[in-house]
Amino acid sequence: MVDGVIINADSMQIYDQLSILSARPTAEEMGDVEHRLYGYVDPSERYSVGRWLDDAVEAIKDVRAGGQCPILVGGTGLYFKALLEGLNMVPEVPDTIRTFWEGELDRLASPEALHAILAERDPAMAASLKPADGQRVLRALEILDATGKSLLEWQKSDALRQDPAIAAGAIRLALCPPRELVYEKIEKRFDQMVELGGIREAVHMTSLGLAPELPAMKAIGVSYLADFAEGRIGYDEAIALCKRDTRRYAKRQMTWIRNQMSDWPQFDSAEAAIAHFLIEMKK
Repeated sequence: MVDGVIINADSMQIYDQLSILSARPTAEEMGDVEHRLYGYVDPSERYSVGRWLDDAVEAIKDVRAGGQCPILVGGTGLYFKALLEGLNMVPEVPDTIRTFWEGELDRLASPEALHAILAERDPAMAASLKPADGQRVLRALEILDATGKSLLEWQKSDALRQDPAIAAGAIRLALCPPRELVYEKIEKRFDQMVELGGIREAVHMTSLGLAPELPAMKAIGVSYLADFAEGRIGYDEAIALCKRDTRRYAKRQMTWIRNQMSDWPQFDSAEAAIAHFLIEMKK
C-alpha cells in the first residue's frame, strides 16, 4: 500500500461549480484518500498554467513534508510539462492592466477586434494566435503593456520557473487504452453526466453571465447543453455534438502523449499502470 495524496492535474476539475461536466471525482470515489486542487477555483477567474504550477509545487512540498507520497493525476499535458520541464519566466501582470484589457474585451464584444489591436502593436505575436482565441490575445496584450516586450520574446527566453527537486525521482506513467475503448467509455460517461444533472449544470454556468472566452466556459458540454435547454437545438443533436467534441479532445490528448511524453512508460490499462507504479515505489 502507498500512503499517498492525490493532486489534480486536470484544467477543468479545478473549478468549484463544474463538477459534473468536468467528471470531477465524487466524495464516494475519493473515499478516505485525501485529494487536493479539486474544485477550488471560481469559474470567473482566468486560471493559468503558471498559477497551477505554483499551487501544485506548494501542494507537493506540503505532502512530502508530511511523509506522504504526492500522486498527480489528470489529463492536462501542459501541466505536467510545466511541472517537470519548467515554465518561461513571464512576469506577473498588474491588476490595473488586466482589468483594463478585460474591460476592452467586454466593450468590443469581439476577440477578433482585440486581435486587430494586437496585430497593430505586435504583428508577430498576433500571427501566432487565432483571432477568436480571446484569452490568449488578452494575455499577449497584458504582457506587452506590463513589460514593454512581446510575449514571444518571453517565451523564447531560457529563464525558467522550475524547482528541480520536484521532478527528481518522479515516477512517470501514461495511461493509453485502445482508442476504441476510449471512445466507448466516452459514450457511456457522457450519458452518465447527463443523468447526474449535466444539463442543469450547463444552464447554471451560462446563467453566471461570464465571458464565453473564459476557460471554464469552454468546458465540453456547457454551450451545447445550454443551447438545448434554451430550445436552440434538439436533445439528440446536443448530445451528439458533446460526444464528438469529447472524442476530438481525447484524440488530442493521445497525440500529446505520443509527441510530448514519448519517454514515459505507457500502459493500456489502469491495472498495469498501478502494478508498475508499486514496483517502482519499492525500488
